[in-house]
Amino acid sequence: MLNAAVLVLNRSFLPIHVTTARRAFSLLYRGTAQAVNERYETFDFESWAELGLAAREEAVGIAAGRIAVPRVILLSQFDRIPVRQVRFNRANIYARDKSTCQYCGKRFARSLLNLDHVVPRSQGGRSTWENVVCSCIDCNRRKGGRTPEQAGLRLIRRPSKPRWISLVGLAGREGYPEWRPYLGIVDASYWNTQLVDD
Repeated sequence: MLNAAVLVLNRSFLPIHVTTARRAFSLLYRGTAQAVNERYETFDFESWAELGLAAREEAVGIAAGRIAVPRVILLSQFDRIPVRQVRFNRANIYARDKSTCQYCGKRFARSLLNLDHVVPRSQGGRSTWENVVCSCIDCNRRKGGRTPEQAGLRLIRRPSKPRWISLVGLAGREGYPEWRPYLGIVDASYWNTQLVDD
């Protein structure tokens, strides 16, 4: 229970990190964070402990009884958003390419797109921002294991690393319903898994 995931918000209610319940309780007890409920109300350690437990809540034992594990905590003093690199993952590639096939220029639902290596891996291509693009199924099939030039296709735009930073990376693991107002992400684990070059 003490290893359960807890979303950490900065003082402006922006998500900045995911920590363990053990660390969250430590921050609550020291007064450097407050627990946040589903109505956006904040509680210090004592008032959180006095709330009692709903039937579905995970809890841990303390000297005075049991205390619910908070799903979200708010840091009292931290204003900044940590500097992050744009994660190389499906969600960010689809966002960069605006869910548009980079060969035919048509926009598709995510389920009808896949990722294509401009220079195929079989020809030494790597999984990098500069070599992976969105491609519709037909264009990907037409291209096959060839470069766009070899397949008679032309890229709409040369792929590059985006300059924007996404908070999507915070939801790389399964979250709780209480996290949704802060993250607003569906199927995050698939879209936000870091892609690596084998």
